[in-house]
Amino acid sequence: MAKAKGRVEFNEDRCKGCELCTTVCPVKIVKMDKKRINVKGYHPATVEEMDKCIGCANCATICPDLVIKVERD
Repeated sequence: MAKAKGRVEFNEDRCKGCELCTTVCPVKIVKMDKKRINVKGYHPATVEEMDKCIGCANCATICPDLVIKVERD
């Protein structure tokens, strides 16, 4: 059985940089973007290697601010 594939989208301006999403990603692709700052003054979460996303939605489930949306292919 093939692994599910997904795509993660972030509402970066709502992200408060809590890093909870980075702790639950089983493939460790969710990171904090240390090169950018959002309108709230935080480094937003991002995915570095989208092709490795398995679409588990752990990141979206744990996010307390509903910043993350996961679409499964």
